[in-house]
Parts: sequence; C-alpha cells; structure tokens
Amino acid sequence: MEWSFVFFFNSVLLGVGLAMDAFSVSLANGLNEPCMSRGKMCVVAGVFGGFQGVMPLIGWICVHTVARYFTAFEKWIPWIALILLVFIGGKMFWDGRKGGEIDCQSGGVGIAALLVQGVATSIDALSVGFTISSYGWLMALVCALLIAVVTFVICWLGLWIGKKFGTKLAGKAQVFGGILLIIIGLEIFITGVFF
Repeated sequence: MEWSFVFFFNSVLLGVGLAMDAFSVSLANGLNEPCMSRGKMCVVAGVFGGFQGVMPLIGWICVHTVARYFTAFEKWIPWIALILLVFIGGKMFWDGRKGGEIDCQSGGVGIAALLVQGVATSIDALSVGFTISSYGWLMALVCALLIAVVTFVICWLGLWIGKKFGTKLAGKAQVFGGILLIIIGLEIFITGVFF
C-alpha cells in the first residue's frame, strides 16, 4: 500500500466501522449521565478513541512478532466482550430500576468502568492488525491515528445524543442504557462466535 487517497479513505472507513460499538456505549453513557460536562465528554470519547487506535497497532505488532499466540487468543474475544458489557450493563440496569430523579451530582461512569468499556468495545479491533499487516510502521501508525480521531468524533456525537434523550427520559434512561449495553455485548458475542 502506498500513500494515497485510497489509504486515507480506507482508514477513515475502518474508523467508522470500528467505532459503532463505542458509539452505542457512548450513547448509553450519555443516557446514564445527562448532566455530563463537555470536558468529561471529551475524556470519555478520548478513552474510546485511544483504545480503538491502540488495538489495531497491537494487532499489527502481533502479526509482525507473535502472530501464532494472537490467533489462539482471537477465539476468546467475543466471550470477553460479552462478559464485560453484560456486567456493566447489568449494573446500570439494576441501579436504574431503583428509580429516582436525575442526579447531576453523582459521578456517572467512573474511570474503571470507562476503561472496561474501552477494552470491551475495542478488543475486536485487534484483528484489524491483520488487515493492515502489509503497511509499514508509519502507515500503520497513521491509520491507527485516523481510526482514533474518527472514533473520538463519533463517540462525542453519541454522548451528546444520549445526553439529550437522557434528560427527556429522566429515571428510565439508566435502565435503557443498561439494556443497550447488554444488547451490544450479545451482538458482539453472536457475530464473533456464529458468523
């Protein structure tokens, strides 16, 4: 692959494709925390963008160093995503069932939960390292940076939309967000195991 419009276009398309799970989780986070500040929105979107950008690089490194170990790990990716997202979504659902008004003083998604969400939604991006294995290290890095930027923008949009609807849905937003995370976990699991 050479530096061309096609390279940049393909990298952006990869970013859009990889960002869909993170977009959905961002939407759920926005629903869960309708009073989220713009600064926190940037942090949340940045974490998702960072994970989506780093994972293909790790996959690229694996292809060029320890590919045989990565292929053994690949079959566990859907299971890991399912467990992490069902756990987080179940907790959100349970907390939302308790009811109550919107509490803008509560912290919303914490850093630990955010990191788990980042891993769960980006772990499948490891396999993108295989698709970009023909790239040199600089092209792989630029591709990963483009994926990260696209993911950041898409996740920020998901947070913004979630916040708008979260304010309108009040107490039901957390329940809906939890259900959404569980559905995303199931979708990643089903497509990873059966397709």
